[in-house]
Amino acid sequence: MIAKQLRDFLDSHDIKYVTIIHSAAYTAMETAHAAHVRGKEMAKTVIVKLDGKMAMLVLPAAYRMYPDLLRDALDVETVELAGEDEFADRFPGCEPGAMPPFGNLYDMDVLVDQVLAEDEEIAFNAGTHTELMRMSWLDYEELVKPTLGTFAFKLTPEMGGVDTS
Repeated sequence: MIAKQLRDFLDSHDIKYVTIIHSAAYTAMETAHAAHVRGKEMAKTVIVKLDGKMAMLVLPAAYRMYPDLLRDALDVETVELAGEDEFADRFPGCEPGAMPPFGNLYDMDVLVDQVLAEDEEIAFNAGTHTELMRMSWLDYEELVKPTLGTFAFKLTPEMGGVDTS
């Protein structure tokens, strides 16, 4: 079931969205495959610490965070991945690792790699490893007001990446 807080938020803003139930998947690429969504449109949520403050980084499924890009773009000293034990309690109603990319609902800044803004829609975990949500990119951007930038790089086949076109 969609995280209640997310569903209530979208419904209160009259946002149109589609939910897709799929077999259990634990990585963004597995989720994209299970739900028949292009990897470029499938967003994954990564929690990072920027100078010690937690923030939500949203990347395409086949991309990996590049700390130097984040550091330079945001003018911070340190960029670290946050441990699940550090943030799990901030996402009530969400399974670990299935947080939707709505940091505004969880008192976190949201940083989105601009590649996600190139498509008309965005897809993401809806709080579980078996449910995905798809909505308009413009609606997402209007509701979340993320900071857009180049924060990641695409995984190549040599790095374990796959074609996401």
